[in-house]
Amino acid sequence: MDDQQNQDAADRGVVGTGPLRYRVATEWLQLPPQIELVEVTAVAVDVQDRVLIFNRGTHPVVVTDADGQYLSDWGQGQFARPHGITIHNDLVYTVDDLDHTVKIFTADGQLLRKLGVSGQFSQTGATTVDFRTIQQAAGPFNFPTNLAVADNGDIYVADGYGNARIHRFAADGTLLQSWGEPGDGPGQFQIPHGIAVREDGALCVADRENSRLQFFSPDGEFLQEWTGIARPCQIAFDGQNRLYVAELGYRAGMWSGTTPPEPGATGGRVSIFAADGQLLSQFGGGADPCAPGDFFAPHDIRLDSQGAIYLSEVVMSAGGNRGLVDPSCHTLQKFELLKESAHEVSA
Repeated sequence: MDDQQNQDAADRGVVGTGPLRYRVATEWLQLPPQIELVEVTAVAVDVQDRVLIFNRGTHPVVVTDADGQYLSDWGQGQFARPHGITIHNDLVYTVDDLDHTVKIFTADGQLLRKLGVSGQFSQTGATTVDFRTIQQAAGPFNFPTNLAVADNGDIYVADGYGNARIHRFAADGTLLQSWGEPGDGPGQFQIPHGIAVREDGALCVADRENSRLQFFSPDGEFLQEWTGIARPCQIAFDGQNRLYVAELGYRAGMWSGTTPPEPGATGGRVSIFAADGQLLSQFGGGADPCAPGDFFAPHDIRLDSQGAIYLSEVVMSAGGNRGLVDPSCHTLQKFELLKESAHEVSA
């Protein structure tokens, strides 16, 4: 499609390029008046396509159906600052960066296990979320960011803001191994922010401030890297090993003293790659980050069984609190896969 065709499609609420295109599902979320979403940091979808919305409001976990109808909420008083959420085998895994913990819940919010000690961070030299103050890698946790669960139950935690490591735990919470250190070489990280397990067990890590994705074996052996990704925050695989990437871009959440790599560098966007790294579809990065279908600060990305994409954004902490965008800018969007694209996903 040329630029004019892309613009015409965007005007109709259609986004994406190539074989995978989506309709922006405006007004899909229907919540009761007492439920206010405040900065949706993460989202997860279970096998029944129920959506778990992890946010920093007074109702931390809000559960809806795929049509956005409210079902329940839970988690009050359980979190210092919500950051990441994952569902595996009907268990809900949450990452609380300011509490330095991972908590595992039943589907209805009953706490089963906690990894880490609340309020206690490991000795990396960092005492804030500024990764540039890290002096050395250490054990769990120092402002962790996200996690992924393998088919065998192993838990991989990206210990991102105040550390530069991936920690692997057994399903019972036993620490099995850790790898990574500060830097930009293979197996080194500058904010390992997002993480996902591929169908073959390989691990993909969104190495955000190095603007790349790194791939590892289940035991932490470096396999390859994909560069040129615009500060990836989170990633998700579909059943065809396509990789969906929420890219923060170079307008939001820039650290003091840092600059974009080039004039006009992209803002927040979504990129979808084939298993071999070929770019299949991309949208966002436009002039109006608060317009439907565009983004200011993409933070998490998930898929449902119909191929729909859910994209959350940390609008306030990434710059909305400093006037870079209106604080009312969207913090959660849904994109429905067009019927003509559904064949491409299932092929």
